[in-house]
Amino acid sequence: MSVVVPTRNEARNLQVVLPAIAAVRPAVHEVIVVDGNSVDGTVETARRVLPWVRIVEQTRKGKGNAMACGFAAATGDIIVMFDADGSADPAEIPAFVAALKAGADFAKGTRFARGGGSDDITLLRRTGNAGLNGVANALFGTRHSDLCYGYNAFWADLLPLLELPAVDAPAPDDGSMLWGDGFEIETVLACRVAAAELKVTEVPSYERERLFGDTNLRTFADGTRVLRTLAAERRRANQRRVEPPAVAAPAAARYGTPHDGPLSGPVGAPLNGSVNGAVNGAAHGHARNGHAPSNGHGGQNGHAVHNGHVNGNGHSNGHTNGHGNGRPLGTADTLPVPPTTEPAQPIEQVEAATAVPPSPPAATAPPRQSPRPGNRPAAGTDRPAPQRATAQREALDARYALEEEAS
Repeated sequence: MSVVVPTRNEARNLQVVLPAIAAVRPAVHEVIVVDGNSVDGTVETARRVLPWVRIVEQTRKGKGNAMACGFAAATGDIIVMFDADGSADPAEIPAFVAALKAGADFAKGTRFARGGGSDDITLLRRTGNAGLNGVANALFGTRHSDLCYGYNAFWADLLPLLELPAVDAPAPDDGSMLWGDGFEIETVLACRVAAAELKVTEVPSYERERLFGDTNLRTFADGTRVLRTLAAERRRANQRRVEPPAVAAPAAARYGTPHDGPLSGPVGAPLNGSVNGAVNGAAHGHARNGHAPSNGHGGQNGHAVHNGHVNGNGHSNGHTNGHGNGRPLGTADTLPVPPTTEPAQPIEQVEAATAVPPSPPAATAPPRQSPRPGNRPAAGTDRPAPQRATAQREALDARYALEEEAS
């Protein structure tokens, strides 16, 4: 278990917070203090009161960037987000861990459930938090009771799904922060966990008053940024549900090479129906036999046509080929077979002559054992994105249907 503590001028608070974290049982695997250019001796204090603490310097400004830097440095199977101001109780960490081991993907602290509370939240912040909770729950279908609370824990293998800003990305030249680098980090995490349809368990938590110093939170500015975050994350989730899958293989790999019969286009043809020609004619739309269309578009069954319309039966409906010879392509068209002067060899001999012995399997290190319970495998293995996958299939089917009607 890794506890990530973002700091900025929190030297006096760390004298109390770090020993309390180290006293938690079961023992914490590592404590990572992420410092944001403190000038009060925060780093020196951390090393003095907890010699085995890990110090990470954040790469940009903002609490979100500090958390992302700590997440990237963490080596534990569970990551706990913990504020340095003394408002969070380290004795509650086992409750968060227990929620994860009981099957949750993300354990979210809440001050507004039975057993929780706050000595620090003002009426204005409480009212604003309630309003933001309502917006988030309406947009994402969640039931959060405390959207903006920073005391959370999650399995470390969820980090790729969260897609936080890269820690090595440069800061904007105008001095602003990248999206996700500020106090909206808790909202970003909650939205992306909801969009990924992960299991969330709320853990009651009691927030105490800050021990020393002044808060870096700006009520109105950060509240507005959280509201904008909700709208942006909703748009992001919608785009992820309808975007077509990326095409990784080139056209030749998807469709195969020309042969002496009609080509058959696979179901997974590109949405715009375009093929890149064959072999050396891809760039100009000319196939090896000269029958490729001038614009490089192909039909659903692999027959090329002049205007790129798909036709379901292989006929071009009178469209001429790329060389303009006026002859419509039909089902009887075949690609010419190049002449050969070598006698044909049996297939068995050819395969035996060209067979390559299989390479021995590469040695791999045994997988690291994780405390994640057996009924909750690693992220992604038992939680496909059904809504996103269904939307993609429906979009493809609708596009194919429209193309068939147009032909």
